[in-house]
Amino acid sequence: MIEQALVLRSVINGDYLIRFLSDQYSIGPWIECNYLLRGLNDTYKVRTHQGLYVLRIYRVEVRADYIDYELSIINKLSEVLLNKTTQVALPIRKLDNSFCSEIKAPEGNRYAVLFQFAEGEEYTLNDEDSCFLFGQSAAELHLAMDRITVELPKHDLDINFLIRQSVERIINYIGNDHTQTDFLLEFANKLCEIIERRIELGLDWGICHGDMHGNNNVQFNEGIFTHIDFEWSCKGWRSYDLAQVLISRRRHHQIDQANTLWNAIIKGYRTVRPFSENDEKAVEDFIIVRRLWVMNLDVAFIHSYSGSLDYGEDWLNGFIKEFKEYLSKKFEEGKSIR
Repeated sequence: MIEQALVLRSVINGDYLIRFLSDQYSIGPWIECNYLLRGLNDTYKVRTHQGLYVLRIYRVEVRADYIDYELSIINKLSEVLLNKTTQVALPIRKLDNSFCSEIKAPEGNRYAVLFQFAEGEEYTLNDEDSCFLFGQSAAELHLAMDRITVELPKHDLDINFLIRQSVERIINYIGNDHTQTDFLLEFANKLCEIIERRIELGLDWGICHGDMHGNNNVQFNEGIFTHIDFEWSCKGWRSYDLAQVLISRRRHHQIDQANTLWNAIIKGYRTVRPFSENDEKAVEDFIIVRRLWVMNLDVAFIHSYSGSLDYGEDWLNGFIKEFKEYLSKKFEEGKSIR
């Protein structure tokens, strides 16, 4: 008989974390460990006499080798980011020279990593000047990523991971007999073909941030961008990385203003490294790829994080409408594959 966990997602008591983790670091006694944010992972703010730190408790599904990959990227980036306007928040080594601690939570073993506290505020990208500067910093980050090599296994942000696996999970949730299942399968196939055509024309490929939407993954302080949260970082298309920034601008601004801000981001980006015409055109396609992947992410966390109440027919139909509008636009542009 397979033993099932009684708890799917726990919140670890900050006082327990102080007792369990404080002596494992050389940053002095932990004075406070305050629960800061419930996201896909749990985030705490730690205070010692030496300053502030951020503690991340990864959800139980996150594998140790994926965390090793993330930390390897961050540490290697810090070695090549010579431009002082773009930095990363480093993990803090423990006394045993490792970075990761294992916590026996009710739902299973979870891993904890302590990071530098990124001073500053979330960068909101609400005007052209700030967007231009962020574009430069995003390009500096990609340029640094071109200079590093990570010899650890992890999936790529490719068609299989972003599209095929996503639609498979969504269909498993809504059921093979759902009226929208055939459309989702057809849509995923067409989307794969569209991206494959983009690949044939040439797309910039390399290590990506993976969640670069330009808000809570970067802090700005006195002219310095500090990029954080590299959990989804792995190899992929840079158009996909930047598509997330455009999605965020369109969510917070009217379409004309969002496009103006986007143009400023790309203008800033191109002062640092190339971004071809095909890369830029592919961003619109990767917006839809990202939306499909986010839909899949919704499904992945229904049972342990968000609950099913908001993920019924209205949720499904909203995405279906979005996907159909995209295909219709591609058809009108004469670029659809029939």
